[in-house]
Amino acid sequence: MIPQLVRHPVWRVGGPRDGAGQGVLLVPGFGFGDWSLLPLRSWLAVRGYRPLGTRTGLNLGCTTTLVERIERRLEYLARLTGRRVIVVGQSRGGWLARIAAVRRPDLVRGLVMLASPVLDPLGAHASGVEFARVLARASARGVPGLLDADCLDGDCYRTNRALLRAPLPRPVAAVSVFSRHDTVVPWPLCQDPCADCVEVASSHTGMGLDPEVYALLAERLARWSADPRPTPFSVR
Repeated sequence: MIPQLVRHPVWRVGGPRDGAGQGVLLVPGFGFGDWSLLPLRSWLAVRGYRPLGTRTGLNLGCTTTLVERIERRLEYLARLTGRRVIVVGQSRGGWLARIAAVRRPDLVRGLVMLASPVLDPLGAHASGVEFARVLARASARGVPGLLDADCLDGDCYRTNRALLRAPLPRPVAAVSVFSRHDTVVPWPLCQDPCADCVEVASSHTGMGLDPEVYALLAERLARWSADPRPTPFSVR
């Protein structure tokens, strides 16, 4: 989809004043690294945003551990820019970002969730859930850095499921982007009651390269970055 994206007007329209130095944290999907969002990162940088990846590897690890890493990157980017951060997460990255926003609303200006099953992370396609359970079994055998069984049905799961169900704090604007063509995440699971839910005609993995999504981001991120309020964060 990259050729289609770079030929689209949304790739060329805009300039370095759009973002005004606004920090944007990009959170990749399950099994993907920061490289998967490099086109979006480049597009944002040209428009004057300060985009960063999460440095969470392939996003396969424990939910709580990943959320804590995201929070540290939010703190770093907020400190770097002097303002609250916009977070864009794809698939699992979206609901991890939502948990971080509930825990640290002082750091988050806006949240974009792309094809993220926020209503039930385990309600995705059966093959994806089975892969997660394979990782949990490998983790139980001593393979480091993978998803723990506790994240699927233990205290980690229950704690973070409760955070996902919690309302987004008032200072955090949010949009959830979904597609009825998504064969990985059933679109009803993306209907976050605390977010504007916007439909696009994209595949699941293609959402990070869809011109329609970029057009949505151009409008929302410009609006959110116009908020001049500083970040009242405290480093924990």
